[in-house]
Amino acid sequence: MPKKEVKNNKKDKKESSKNKKSFFKDFKAELKRVVWPTPKQLINNTVAVITIVLITAAIVFVLDLAFESLNKYGVDKVKEAITQIDETTTNESTNNTSTEGNTSTENTTSDENVTVEDNTTSNETTENNVQ
Repeated sequence: MPKKEVKNNKKDKKESSKNKKSFFKDFKAELKRVVWPTPKQLINNTVAVITIVLITAAIVFVLDLAFESLNKYGVDKVKEAITQIDETTTNESTNNTSTEGNTSTENTTSDENVTVEDNTTSNETTENNVQ
């Protein structure tokens, strides 16, 4: 059996060398068939590609600046809204503790607390179900 394997290896080596030779031979033949552009065509095509790339880069740059400015002002407005909400809730909580005799503020505070507690219990239930 080892003799057959040696013969097969020799055949494989011969076939691979033939394949390599034919590959390079075919490669040269293909390069001869290629129609190469003239220098004038080459320059025109190069200028066209560079122009398109510059126009695309300018468009992307302008869009980047526009979205960045929109994002900046949008984020600032959201931050302002959040801080206003936080300030109003802290002011209401301090007003409620200082004016315990006023029943109308106590009722709104207790309603808000119940709503918050209901949300937290529903979130806890959802988390327990997920686990």
